[in-house]
Amino acid sequence: MIGPSTSDDDLVRRAREGEIVAYEELVRRYQDVAFRTAYLVAGGASEAEDAAQDAFMKAHAALPGFIGGAPFRPWILRIVANEARNRRRSASRREALAQRAQSATEVGHGDLSGVAPSPEVQVLANERRARLLAAVEALAEPDRLVIGARYFLELSEAETADLLDVPRGTVKSRLSRALGRLRDTYGVVDRESSGE
Repeated sequence: MIGPSTSDDDLVRRAREGEIVAYEELVRRYQDVAFRTAYLVAGGASEAEDAAQDAFMKAHAALPGFIGGAPFRPWILRIVANEARNRRRSASRREALAQRAQSATEVGHGDLSGVAPSPEVQVLANERRARLLAAVEALAEPDRLVIGARYFLELSEAETADLLDVPRGTVKSRLSRALGRLRDTYGVVDRESSGE
């Protein structure tokens, strides 16, 4: 029987033995974070969906090489990030990324308290979110990835290190420098949008 309490290790073992239902459960568990990871790297919803789907297919084929007992989440997210990065490079869509990020922020997000924000508050929040995403998008890829992994995907330092394939200490130093550059970039974007 497979359920939410079945461990990733057990699912991986069973998937390696050819049990498709076990791998389907792994996909269900990680499809949301895989999409968010791909979106962070690829910059668009359709590219992210394709990258995540292809990454799951590649991961299934690579299961025999997966180290038993290792955490599955960072492993699959690394495959997703690599697939999304390859798609981004081959697509050469750097100019369109800011527009797609802008479009993604216009979708809006509901208030978790169940009380809808006023239209004015929502407009200001959307503008602030758009400026922040534009500032993140303006960063170099290593900065964008470390900030995205830690704050958008809410990965731990260890998971971020696994995802980026760098030592844990490197995550701390990269994140510190990236946040400094984001503050500088956000300030420039913020001043430009206010007409200064």
